[in-house]
Amino acid sequence: MLDKVGIAKRIAQEVKDGMYINLGIGIPTLVANYIPPSLNVVLQSENGLLGIGPFPTENKVDADLINAGKQTITMMPGSALFSSAESFAMIRGGHVDLTILGAMEVSEQGDISNWKVPGKMVKGMGGAMDLVASAENIIVAMQHCSKDGASKLLKKCTLPITGLNCVKKIVTDLAVLDVLPGGGFKLLERAPGVTVEQIKNATDGKLIIDGDVPEIGI
Repeated sequence: MLDKVGIAKRIAQEVKDGMYINLGIGIPTLVANYIPPSLNVVLQSENGLLGIGPFPTENKVDADLINAGKQTITMMPGSALFSSAESFAMIRGGHVDLTILGAMEVSEQGDISNWKVPGKMVKGMGGAMDLVASAENIIVAMQHCSKDGASKLLKKCTLPITGLNCVKKIVTDLAVLDVLPGGGFKLLERAPGVTVEQIKNATDGKLIIDGDVPEIGI
């Protein structure tokens, strides 16, 4: 199985040179630490940052520099600070190439629920709805099952929807999966030590398996 760092490392392999990328709260923020230095990419945060670097070491923490999840960050040379209104103009204008988000549930149609559990207090949706409505490429980082063992990869989402038909790829602690245009999770890779049968049993939605499934290499 993959831990949070393993999930982040695998998602970092999806990053291409020249991309503008938005990292959501949680596991996605870890991806910044594992993007190969040879790639020229720009990380964006909806609270008004362009050019985010890796998480700071203890001696470089600046409490005034935070991402949308209120985590302290570093900034790359040439980075910029601006208002959240300008930041959302970038997002809504389709200028972000890749969005990496966490999720509570994803359906086999690519629907995502990642902002609210009924009965629990939340501060609000934040930028999630704008991001899923505007991004052409959305990768989700998540646990395959809940703490009680229930699948989070479903036929239909049961929690309030953030966006419809938008997720393209999912990386969980058990597997890497594509969401196919016609619906269904195509199993691409399995986590070290995890069998295809385990992934089948942990996936409530339609799972498509085509030939041998290799282990994730990170």
